[in-house]
Amino acid sequence: MIDRSPAAVEQLAVKTSAELPEHVHTVELAVADVYGVLRGKRVPASAWPAVLESGLHMASIIYSWTPRCEVRDVDEWLPPERGWPDMHVRPMVDTLRRVPWRPGSAMVLCDVTEEDGSELTVSPRRALHAVLEQAAAMGFVVNIGFEIEFCLLDAVTKLPRYEDVQCYGIARGAEYEPVLAPMRNQLAEFGIPIEASNTEYGPGQLEVNVRHGEAMATADNAVLFGNAVKEIAAQHGYLASFMAKIRSDEPGSGLHLHHSLWGDKSNAFADHGALSDVGRSYLGGLQRHMAEFSLLGSPTPNAFKRRQPYSFCPLSASWGVDNRTTGLRVIEGSDSSIRIEQRDGSADANPYLIITGQIAAGLDGIENGLEPSARQVGDDYAAPSGPLLPTTVPEAADLLEHSELAAKVFGDKLVSVICGLARHEHALINSQVSELERTRYLDSF
Repeated sequence: MIDRSPAAVEQLAVKTSAELPEHVHTVELAVADVYGVLRGKRVPASAWPAVLESGLHMASIIYSWTPRCEVRDVDEWLPPERGWPDMHVRPMVDTLRRVPWRPGSAMVLCDVTEEDGSELTVSPRRALHAVLEQAAAMGFVVNIGFEIEFCLLDAVTKLPRYEDVQCYGIARGAEYEPVLAPMRNQLAEFGIPIEASNTEYGPGQLEVNVRHGEAMATADNAVLFGNAVKEIAAQHGYLASFMAKIRSDEPGSGLHLHHSLWGDKSNAFADHGALSDVGRSYLGGLQRHMAEFSLLGSPTPNAFKRRQPYSFCPLSASWGVDNRTTGLRVIEGSDSSIRIEQRDGSADANPYLIITGQIAAGLDGIENGLEPSARQVGDDYAAPSGPLLPTTVPEAADLLEHSELAAKVFGDKLVSVICGLARHEHALINSQVSELERTRYLDSF
C-alpha cells in the first residue's frame, strides 16, 4: 500500500529558495487564469531581485475572460467602465523550480492582490487557501491526489495516431514512450511526483497519476502539470489536449481527486481498515453537494457531453467501495491508504476551483454530521442510488448560483463569474450549426 502519512508527503517536498538555480537566465512568472491555464511574464535573471522585492503587474481581466481570451460584453466582475485595471503579482518563492525541458529557464507561481494590496476576490487560489485554513482550524491537514486523462494527438492533423483502444496496453504504451518517458522523468525533476502513466480508454488517450500531497501543493502542481505536459508533448510532435471530450463516439477525459484528512499524524478517515465516522461524514458532504458543485468540475458545454452510460463518467452522486460506476469511490485497506475518490470532474477543470469545492463539501459534512446514502452495490448506471447529476450547463449553473455553500466559500463575485462564463460558452456553442445538423436535416425537409 502507498504510505499517505504527512511524513511521507514531506519527503516529496520541492526544495526551493529565493536564489535562482545555477545557469538560469530566464524566470517565468505564472498565474493560473479562471480556467486554470497559466498566464504570465518572462523576466531576465538580472531582473529577478527587483521582481522578488516589488513584484510586477498584470491585467486582472484573466479572471473573467473566455478560454480564447475574449472580453465579454457582459462581465460580472470587471465591466469595461472599470478600464480593465492591473493587479499586483508577487512570486511565491516556495514554488520556484528549474524547467528541465527548457534549459536556462525557471518557473515560479505567483500570488495576486488588487493594486492597493487588498484581496482579489475572484482569485480561485484565494478560495482554496481559505478553505484549507478552515480545515486547519478543525484540526486537519487535507491530502489530495489526482489522476488526470488527456489526449496525445498528431500536432499537424490533430487526430490520434492510433485509432484502436488499448487501455492499459503495454505494447501500445511503448509506442508513446518516446514522449511519455521524458514526460514522466522531466515532470518528476520539475517537482511533480509522478506515480504511474498508462494508455486509457480512448484512441490517443493517456492517464497520469500524481502522488498525493498537501492540498495546496497538489493544486499548484496540477496547474503546472497541464502546462508542462503541453510543452513537452509539443517538443515531440504531439498536441496534448485536456479538452473534456474530443469525439462524440469515444469516452471523455476526466480528473479524479483522492481525498484524505490527517490529524495527529494519523489518517482521520481510517478505522481498522474501513472508513471512519469522520470519513463517512466527509463522504456525506461530498455526496450532498456534488450536484450543486458540478459546474466547478465541468466548466464547459463540452464537459457535460462526458455524462454517458458506461463511459467511466458517473451519472449520479452515489457511492460504493471500489466501484467505478459510482460518483464517489471509497478505497479501503491499510489505515494509511484509506481515501475517497470523487470521479465526476473533467480534465478541463480549474484545479483550484474543483479542489476547493470538494474539500468545502466534505468539511461541511463533518461540521453538520452528514450521513451518506446507502452504499451502492453493483452497477450504478443500471440502477443509480444517489441523486442524479446535472447534464447541461444551464442546469449546473442554476444549482451553483443558488448554493449557499458556494456563496460562503467562493463569494458572490467569483460564483457569478464562473456561471457567467459557462453560460456564455453554452450560448456560443448552441448558436452554431454543426455538421451533424447539416447531415441530418439539409435534405430531410
